[in-house]
Formats: sequence, structure tokens, C-alpha cells
Amino acid sequence: MSIKEKMVELDVREDLRLKKEPFDKIMAVVKELEDGETFVLHAPFNPVPLHAVLRRKGFENNAEKIDKKHWKVTYTKKVAAEQ
Repeated sequence: MSIKEKMVELDVREDLRLKKEPFDKIMAVVKELEDGETFVLHAPFNPVPLHAVLRRKGFENNAEKIDKKHWKVTYTKKVAAEQ
């Protein structure tokens, strides 16, 4: 039995190139995710401070360097343990 999981991709490389702060855009996407859902972020660098922020919100991450100025980071919201 398979459950279709939601996956959202967001590329903030152009925003950063234009000196626009993408944090609010990122947090708006994160807010919509439910347990087990995934968010893929494309950025020009490994956003280490963001990893810490999202870890506190229950996300695990996997960062992968695609190119010199292209990182793909997959954040997955952990499923809350049943009480």
C-alpha cells in the first residue's frame, strides 16, 4: 500500500542573485508541510543556518552539491511518534 507524499520544490538562487531575502518564502512552504512530506530547496550554497532552524521544527535534511553554485537540500518532516 503506497501513500502519495507531497513534495514541494523551491529554487531561491535567482532571489539571492537579485539580493532578495528568501527566508519568508521558505518558511511559507515549510509551514504547509505535514509529517512525512518533503521540501527540496535549490540554493547557491549549503544553507547551514537554515538546517538548524528547520531541525528545531522537526525536519531532517540531506544536502547535495550539484554544481559550483548549486546545492540541492532535501528536507523531510519527521513523522511524530505516536503516544
